[in-house]
Amino acid sequence: MGRTRSLLLLAGAVTLASRLSWRMGWQCARSAAAHKRSRGIIQHASDAIISTDERQHILQANPSAAAMFGTTVQAMEGSPLHRFIPRDQRQNNEPTTTRYFGDTGIRLRMKGRRASDYAVTGLKAGGQHFPLEGSISSLAENGHRIYTIILRDITERKQVQEQLEQSYSQLRELSAALQTIREEERKHIARELHDDLGQLLATLRVDLALLQQQHSNDAVARKLQAGMDELLMSAITSLRRIASNLRPRALDEGGLYFALESLRQEFVARYGIACTLDANEEDLILDDAYSTAIFRIAQEALTNITRHAEARTVMLSLYRTDSMLQITIHDDGRGIAEKDMDKASSFGLIGMRERVWALHGDISIVSDGGTRIMIRLPLPPQENPADPA
Repeated sequence: MGRTRSLLLLAGAVTLASRLSWRMGWQCARSAAAHKRSRGIIQHASDAIISTDERQHILQANPSAAAMFGTTVQAMEGSPLHRFIPRDQRQNNEPTTTRYFGDTGIRLRMKGRRASDYAVTGLKAGGQHFPLEGSISSLAENGHRIYTIILRDITERKQVQEQLEQSYSQLRELSAALQTIREEERKHIARELHDDLGQLLATLRVDLALLQQQHSNDAVARKLQAGMDELLMSAITSLRRIASNLRPRALDEGGLYFALESLRQEFVARYGIACTLDANEEDLILDDAYSTAIFRIAQEALTNITRHAEARTVMLSLYRTDSMLQITIHDDGRGIAEKDMDKASSFGLIGMRERVWALHGDISIVSDGGTRIMIRLPLPPQENPADPA
């Protein structure tokens, strides 16, 4: 009886061992198949994939990586990483919070988080440098850290980006040049209207006044002369208004401060909206380009307020700190919707931005119980008068 039990236990143990052996073999085969499948995916991936050890020696590279660097897989495997990604070409200006790849200084995406669009520079076997971006992952294997780098050649993208930036810069320069030409044309037309047509109308009115002084018993003639005088005054007033809109004389005769004060007074008189100007005349002694741009910005802002804001009060504030001019235009209207700030049809806002950017300044527009426009312009240092000898 005991011998039978022993035989049964032995048979059970053999069966269990056989099953365990079969399961282990099956798991090994499954693991081998998965490893083979993973390696096949890496080998046929379109992105360049490189695996390195902690000393940054390349353990594995796929054909895409070899093609990217203009070499072979055999030449890459076993080589130091800096042969293909030189240390002196790695950017070091990213934030300190960026994850590092070992001690190499490579800063790419870690776990899907982009740190930079242009993270490192690659070196082809022929000696050509080219821009790369990609991602890094790491895993522990037998107590050692293995790094896997996925890289993409972004040469074409970088070239397109540079071309777009160049085109954008040229458009900015063209816009600034057109603004300058437009202001010069406005100044010229305003001067012609004031000096030529204005003088002509004034002379006609003087002649009419002399004619009116001659006593005449003809009631019809006197009525006609009175009507002519009214028409001449209306024409002179319209001419002054048109010339002022083209180019305010206060800007040339009194400077920016008086031009802004005249603009404020006209705004209050025409629209009945309270407006205050907070500025020092000394802070606004600027050259013609700055004075004209700032005046046009304020003019455009007030125009937008009358059209859209439904405001009751407006404040213009300009003050100088060191070499910066701070400009704030604030109204208590209904505010501006965020979607309206970048509308292609918002020519007023676009014009203000272009004028600010042409002077290398920055502008921000926020809605805070109204609309607040904040502008910072870098200015040349004020010239101190020469000391008397």
